[in-house]
Amino acid sequence: MKIFDKKATDFLNKYLNNSSPTGFEASGQKIWMDYLEPYVDKFDTDNYGTAYAIINPEKEYKVVIEAHADEISWFVNYIGKDGMIRVIRNGGSDHAIAPSKRVDIHTDKGIVKGVFGWPAIHTRKGKDANMSPTLDKIFIDVGASTKDEVLKLGIEVGNVITYEDELMKMGNFYVGRALDNKMGGFCIAQVVRMLHAKKKKLPFGLYIVNSVQEEIGLRGAQMIANTIQPDVAIVTDVTHDTSTPHIEPKKFGDTKCGNGPAITFAPSVHNNLLNLIIKTAKTKKINLQREVASRSTGTDTDAFAYTGRGIPSALISLPLRYMHTTVEMAHTSDIEDVINLIYETVIRIKNGQTFKYI
Repeated sequence: MKIFDKKATDFLNKYLNNSSPTGFEASGQKIWMDYLEPYVDKFDTDNYGTAYAIINPEKEYKVVIEAHADEISWFVNYIGKDGMIRVIRNGGSDHAIAPSKRVDIHTDKGIVKGVFGWPAIHTRKGKDANMSPTLDKIFIDVGASTKDEVLKLGIEVGNVITYEDELMKMGNFYVGRALDNKMGGFCIAQVVRMLHAKKKKLPFGLYIVNSVQEEIGLRGAQMIANTIQPDVAIVTDVTHDTSTPHIEPKKFGDTKCGNGPAITFAPSVHNNLLNLIIKTAKTKKINLQREVASRSTGTDTDAFAYTGRGIPSALISLPLRYMHTTVEMAHTSDIEDVINLIYETVIRIKNGQTFKYI
């Protein structure tokens, strides 16, 4: 099966270009579910919007493959008398990249356009010459001159704000916002499509999970792990390409786009499941990179691993440049390798397999 055929790329563009900020993921989940519908037996969602598809829902043994659906964004926090809007983060949004960005403000009346303004370089003199963007300095301009004008546009405190941006292809890279981690949602969807295309019959229940609210503390994964109570969980997320300027590989690890998925060694990662992934990669000649997390991985892996009596969990990461910006970059070969590695690992899991150490 060709991974980046027209059907897949049409889905990828539609899914990535849709806004799915933390707490407001529903529209993206609908796109994701519509794409998966022909290949699965059942769908469900939980109270906060995590979506999951199931193959073989009648089976007792449950395997999860998971990504998270939400993206970073901003909230309208304050509307000044001058019509300027102040913001707070929704997830790990970076104030340093905000100035001069175009934004979509999501209101009950629809999208209102705005920009993060910034004083021209000519006007920044003396102590302000090297002024840096900070959370208390950035602001949004919607072309209004009073608070009343802003309110008439339908903008209210609590409205969520996303960057105006579209996915693009640049050589062997996909570039855009929210590849963290909607590219993971694309990957697990392609695994399911591959299972269908190759007519693979699984002896267990496969739960394909697109979790919400990862960006504010793995909350969606915590809830859905308790709901499903799987026997195994394979999580995919992104990790840093540390080969670009101003990142120290000695501190953050040595990973690079184009060199294959990264596997993580960490307390929450189950060694026996990780060994299965490593053996699978060797058998199928899939390149792997290695990284280490000393306490937590910072991904939904931790939420699954420490739910209930403990769920054997592992993490397969897609190397990404410029995380939490509007120009996140992922290499097509890494995307393909993530999909193939998850697929090949899933079909090697035995029904009822225990991953206990002893």
